[in-house]
Amino acid sequence: MATPESLREPCPDRILDDIGGAFGLGAVGGSAFHFLKGSYNSPKGSRCMGGIQAVKMNVPRLAGSFGVWMALFSTFDCSMVFLRQKEDPLNSIIAAAATRGVLSMRQGPSMAARSALFGAVAMALFEGAMITSNKILDQSKNLKMEEGRKMVNKEPQKTSSKNEAKVLESFDAPTVPSFDYK
Repeated sequence: MATPESLREPCPDRILDDIGGAFGLGAVGGSAFHFLKGSYNSPKGSRCMGGIQAVKMNVPRLAGSFGVWMALFSTFDCSMVFLRQKEDPLNSIIAAAATRGVLSMRQGPSMAARSALFGAVAMALFEGAMITSNKILDQSKNLKMEEGRKMVNKEPQKTSSKNEAKVLESFDAPTVPSFDYK
């Protein structure tokens, strides 16, 4: 079965795709969030304009932050793929730790280390949840396929009851009526 990692582009191209996707996600999600927030916090007569103004003020910064985060994450992820020569969840965990650590370097080394640890734990939980959900979905698909095979291979049981309903063996459709007048 193809995993989501095997369906992705190779590493150099993946970085630009991920940056664009994260920027778009930040722009669309941020627009919705900041429009609603700006509308809610505006006076009654100018709610729509307040929402638009909040979008103009906040969304470029938010989308740029998403893009920068994903640029670092994808770069570290591709670096780990290159160094380890395999693609597995450990690459994402290390990339998340490195990304969180680099982005919080301005707050000092202890805060950067704490943030990197939190990033690694959060990504490990996320990757673990993804692996578990994929296994559960695969098992349910396999069970459904096995049940389908059992139903196909199952022979009809013959009963000796006199009140049994007869099933037509033929599924031939009746002839189509003709509306030709002679």
